[in-house]
Amino acid sequence: MPDAEFVSGPAMVLRSLAADPDRQAVVDAAGVAITAGDFAAATYRLAHELIARGATRGTTVTLLTGNTPEALIARFAAGLAGARVVNLYDGMSAPILAEIATSVDTAVLLVDAERYADAPELIPLIDVPTVLTLGPGPDGDGAVGEDVIAAAAHRPAEPPDVRIRPEDDLSIRHTGGTTGIPKGILTLHGPYRAIFDTPVGDDRAPRLLAATPLAHLAGVLSDLVLHHGGTVVLQRSFDPGAVLAAVERERITDLWVLPPLLYQLLDHPAIGRTDLSSLRQIMYGGAAASPTRIREAFKVFGPVLVGVYGMSEAQMISALAPHEHERIGQGGQVPVGRPLPGIEVAIRGADGADLPTGEQGEIHLRSDTIMAGYWKRPDLTASVLRDGWLNTGDVGYFDEDGYLYLSDRAKDLIIVVGGHVYPSEVEELLLTHPTVARCAVFGVRDDQQAEHVHVAVVPAPGQRPELDELRAFVTERKGRIFAPEALHLVDEIPLTPVGKPDKKRLREAATR
Repeated sequence: MPDAEFVSGPAMVLRSLAADPDRQAVVDAAGVAITAGDFAAATYRLAHELIARGATRGTTVTLLTGNTPEALIARFAAGLAGARVVNLYDGMSAPILAEIATSVDTAVLLVDAERYADAPELIPLIDVPTVLTLGPGPDGDGAVGEDVIAAAAHRPAEPPDVRIRPEDDLSIRHTGGTTGIPKGILTLHGPYRAIFDTPVGDDRAPRLLAATPLAHLAGVLSDLVLHHGGTVVLQRSFDPGAVLAAVERERITDLWVLPPLLYQLLDHPAIGRTDLSSLRQIMYGGAAASPTRIREAFKVFGPVLVGVYGMSEAQMISALAPHEHERIGQGGQVPVGRPLPGIEVAIRGADGADLPTGEQGEIHLRSDTIMAGYWKRPDLTASVLRDGWLNTGDVGYFDEDGYLYLSDRAKDLIIVVGGHVYPSEVEELLLTHPTVARCAVFGVRDDQQAEHVHVAVVPAPGQRPELDELRAFVTERKGRIFAPEALHLVDEIPLTPVGKPDKKRLREAATR
């Protein structure tokens, strides 16, 4: 597509909104509806205001935001201005967020009402030229920063004259890292634009319930729904009872959940008396799913489950349609579907050679949606991107019908609700605690395949570590998602024949 014809993803969404100004675009957590016209006008005005304050191509606008209309408006406005966007995730400590904000060269920090209370702890740790709030502060005192929404009120409600190119930076999304600062995944406008060609399934306008963070997949799905004429209904956080009530009240058609959150819905006492007839699609993924519980979900919700496999480095990779959920692979797994159009997937051995059908190996893929690389980390980029192929770090296999199954992860990683935990990060931190002599952090899956952070600790001489103490220590320094949920006191950390901590043995001992 020639540059002159390129229309970015944010511009496509705003054009769709402006073309149908009277439709309901967003419903906030308090139930207040915003029309497409008002949403588009606010976004255009904020884009002009950000440009006037220096947020242009090559600069970074960082969002300390929750699930609010203002967070969506800010993300689109920064994209229209040409700035790259970074989200500071909830659940990470202020020092980690400060390192992220500094590493991405933040020029403007935007704070919304949901994260206003987090700002006073963060701001003294960073050197950001401009800090602004998306609306007035709780007391209207402007203590954190000027209200940029109010400041933008006089700006024109029309698209800014900024030419976005496919090779321009769109965003940096962060995942866990082994060196303190999480890895920043750089996405360009061109690859992201391609997802807007994805059909929504039928002609009826979708109504998406965004009950998980907009900073993650819920934000991508919100973009698609708004572009395709639908409505995004926001919730501050995931509460199973509130989700079920919203599905019935708002006639929700689309929902995204991690498997553990799906199980919370199934186990909630209101499930049997909730009208679920509006649901057309419940997408789940991001962690291993329990076949037993997925079958249970089918009985409760009907044939609306769609399993998805993706990652920030490559966006969506494969999908499993409702009618395909009866397939059971080796060990009773549910497949993650077939690769989507335009996605090449290869299963390779340690020597890089392609493996035959049925054999497990590392999952490699090639597509136009792969990341540009890790922000300021050419070494990490080169380790996973070679000759146009991305090594996902996941282990899996294909069956004879071309369905992909996930077996394990080649990289040491624990996937929890809210993010990814690299054990080495937590281990390095715990080794600075006075009661810990040696330790090993590992993930343990429960009977529903949800992962939990466990730690085995060899106590320092004369010390007896306590779980609550270690949890508080980790939460304060890294955030609550990294905190161990179980503590195992051991005399020694078992080792593999090559001298590494034997986490398989630790995991087996923890589940006896």
